[in-house]
Amino acid sequence: MNRSPGAARPLSRRTLLAAALAAAPGVALTGCASDTSGDPGRTVRFLGPETPETFQPVIRGFEKAHPGLRVAYTAVPPAQLNDVLQLRLSAKDSAVDVYCVDQPRVPALSARGFLTDLNGVGRRARAAVTREQYEISSWDGTLRSLPVWTSTQYLFYNVDLLKKAGVGAPSADPAERWTWERLLDAGRRAMKRAGCEYALILEQTDAYYGLQPLVESLGGGSGVTGDDMLSPAVTTDGWTKAMRWYHDLFADGLSPRGVTSFQLASFFTAGKVPFFVGGPWNLGAFAGLKDLAWGTAPQPYFDGGRPVTPTDSWSWGVNPYSHRKDAGLRFMEYASLTTEGSLATVAASPLIPSHRAAFDAYAARLDEQATKSTEGVATIMRHELEHTAVSRPRSVGYTQFETVLASAFSDIRNGSPAEPRLAKASDELVRTWERLR
Repeated sequence: MNRSPGAARPLSRRTLLAAALAAAPGVALTGCASDTSGDPGRTVRFLGPETPETFQPVIRGFEKAHPGLRVAYTAVPPAQLNDVLQLRLSAKDSAVDVYCVDQPRVPALSARGFLTDLNGVGRRARAAVTREQYEISSWDGTLRSLPVWTSTQYLFYNVDLLKKAGVGAPSADPAERWTWERLLDAGRRAMKRAGCEYALILEQTDAYYGLQPLVESLGGGSGVTGDDMLSPAVTTDGWTKAMRWYHDLFADGLSPRGVTSFQLASFFTAGKVPFFVGGPWNLGAFAGLKDLAWGTAPQPYFDGGRPVTPTDSWSWGVNPYSHRKDAGLRFMEYASLTTEGSLATVAASPLIPSHRAAFDAYAARLDEQATKSTEGVATIMRHELEHTAVSRPRSVGYTQFETVLASAFSDIRNGSPAEPRLAKASDELVRTWERLR
């Protein structure tokens, strides 16, 4: 799952993509495709939410390794991707061959018949990627997509603000991970002594991806239960405690209201907040700021709870209505199941490859290129993915779940009491999921 906000620093590729496509007429359903000249029967049509620059290295590598085959990429704004896919796949549109799949949506897309059976490459996939990435890309015992990226989060801190506040910097050692309680104490001191406007910013505001670890740390569970994974469980003690904490974070003025996720990183880079929790896509952007002294540490957890971090990202799937399934699968195999292709998918983007050997090379490069700010980031990444990462729930109703909870999170952040708002969300999910049983 990758998000990269920014304002006072260079805008992220996804921000730029969304802005560019939103400003252009007639792109809501078609995006912006690369050159598609040549034999259409030898051209793989690829749809996804990233800028064309992100996929240029892997497309070039594939075309070089497979003479005669080409890839034409169409970019769709991230917020519109799922709607576009539903529209085109429901219409049995054969113009899309391969498309990016948000991994928690694999069950729903599979249930609707929108993903091709990939068990034919299952053995290769099991050998190439991690067990978790294989499972999150499968449904009901069938491999339905090939994993390309995974993810984690870091605690970023402003070195100068902490020094001014007389607060020691958090350690990069996962064994010395801070608690949220300790972090907010330090953040309050920075507000008082260093003139910070806020104590903490969570990049994934109102997003289940970013808030699930809060709940899971307190033992609240994913929020989905039942044999069919269509029963809500968002009113447990862990959910209530976590959402009270989330409510108070904003009610007490420790985090800003009225700011979109894409603008939040600018508060950190401008020195308005000492702590920022966000993904590895921020590493490169922060490193380019000469006047910002910063460091990285593991994401905190609640005192008495357990360390939990988010994970998952994007897999790729083959459209069952495509007339170029074989060529599409060859492109996916190159990107997901070969070291060369997997590394090419992250050559222009600071995301984490799912391929085992590519991940090892990627992490080694992080170590080799580490600066004072990024010392330990590879160690943290390895530890989190192995020990603390928790995937989002596997349910055919995940899309509705995420939408209902995003609204609840927003209301709680803006002042609604946690308990009744979670109860309302639970009732909404019961009614919504009844149609899926």
